[in-house]
Parts: sequence; C-alpha cells; structure tokens
Amino acid sequence: MLALMAETVSFPSAGASASGYFVLPASGSGPGVLVVQEWWGIDSGIKEMTERLAAAGFVALAPDLYHGELAAHDEMDKAAHLMQSLPPDRAARDMSSAIDFLATHPAVKGDGIGVVGFCMGGMLAFILAANRPDKVKALVPFYGYPSDDMVGDWSRLAASVQGHMAENDDFFGPEGARALEAKLRALGKEVTLTVHPGTGHAFMGPHNALGTLQPALAARIWPQVTAFLHEKLG
Repeated sequence: MLALMAETVSFPSAGASASGYFVLPASGSGPGVLVVQEWWGIDSGIKEMTERLAAAGFVALAPDLYHGELAAHDEMDKAAHLMQSLPPDRAARDMSSAIDFLATHPAVKGDGIGVVGFCMGGMLAFILAANRPDKVKALVPFYGYPSDDMVGDWSRLAASVQGHMAENDDFFGPEGARALEAKLRALGKEVTLTVHPGTGHAFMGPHNALGTLQPALAARIWPQVTAFLHEKLG
C-alpha cells in the first residue's frame, strides 16, 4: 500500500454530527468516492476497501452510519439487529452530508462524486444516488439493491451504474437485480448489473465472514471498478 493518509473525520449532519473513515491518496487529491458500509459497521473490510480506493487515486470517505456501533464477523444476529434498528432518516442525512463533505473538500477534484456500497451499503447507495442526482455521478453497488418503495422516483437517478451481484444470494436475489436493471434501462439510465456465476453474497469481502470470498474474481473486478470511477469522475 502506498503512503496513504487515513483519519477519522467529523462533519455536520442536519444540525447534529456524523463521522467517517477518510483516506487521502498518496498524491493528496483526486475524485471523491463515498463508501457505504455493510451491516457489520465500519469494520476492517470497509476500511480496507476505502484504502484500496485511495490507493487507486480517489479521496475516499466511509461514513459511520451506526455512530460507533460495530458487530464482529461472528455476530450475525447483532449485525442484523444493527441494520434493522438503523434510523432510515438519520442514515439518509448522514450519507447526504458525507456527499457534501466530499464535494466541498479541497482535495476532491473531478466532476461529481462516486458511491461504492456493499450489501446493505449497495442498497443504500442506490437510494443515495436517487436522492442526490446533483452530485452522485457514478454508482458501484455490490450484492445489494433496494425495492421500488424505498426509492419512489427512479427517474431522478442521474448516475451511471456498474453493479456486481451474486448468483446464489438469499439476501438480494439475482432475479431482483435483473428486474431492476431492465426497469432502469427502460427509463433511459446507463445501468449494468452483472450477476457473477457461482458466487455467493459478499464474494468481495476481504474478511470472508460468510466463507464466500472469491479472491481471483475480486482481483478481476476491482480494476473494472476503479477504471469506471475514473472514467465517470475524472
């Protein structure tokens, strides 16, 4: 890993305060990318993904949607509880405020902000992109997507989307991903949601909490992700 600068930062969020894991690239500047967490919280896996984005030249921020709460990788019940008890309005405010933090940060260059999300974060990343078409120009959701009632108006989505879904996924099934891709394309959106054959949920997770990590596939996908983000953001 190159000489990255990582720290925990705080930023205002609708009259309150939020925080996140913030990493600058070795160059000190680059396009801004928001990383949306899995149900575990801001764990080692999300920090590693944030650092990987910084190593690829992005200014990366992972907002802590749980406000300090964290589930260990053998605590799936606790992770599920944290996800289910996450206040949706607060999460929306924190993510939107994190977008504003990046958009106004002097180190952030380029055109718009990218969002990368994993699992729960993939679902939330879609919602964020639909709510902030003014800033979110590129979206990379991994094995997660929302139902229509969570978004409301898909026509507002302005981001280009490169999604990566699992074939064998009890959380976010491939049929729903294909249906969403078709729906968004019918609306004229630039969307590709690839269902990777033979994969299980969280196939990119470096923690391998579910035993589904596919290192060779993850190594092939990652350059596609960073190239896509650079193409769309600068």
